[in-house]
Amino acid sequence: MVKAGEPNVIRKVGGKEETRRFLENLGFVTGGVVTVVSEIGGNMIVNVKDSRVAIGKDMANKIMVG
Repeated sequence: MVKAGEPNVIRKVGGKEETRRFLENLGFVTGGVVTVVSEIGGNMIVNVKDSRVAIGKDMANKIMVG
């Protein structure tokens, strides 16, 4: 879990091939920067590649940052 407003570099996108491809199409790629805008009950709104995206807790858990 990360703090809102803090930019984080994506280290790895996990999950099944289909899930990884879906997240990569949204802009979640290794080396990319993601910033959490807000989090409610584990669901998140994030900024990635100049876009604001809402992702569920299960998807968020597949994105490793560091």
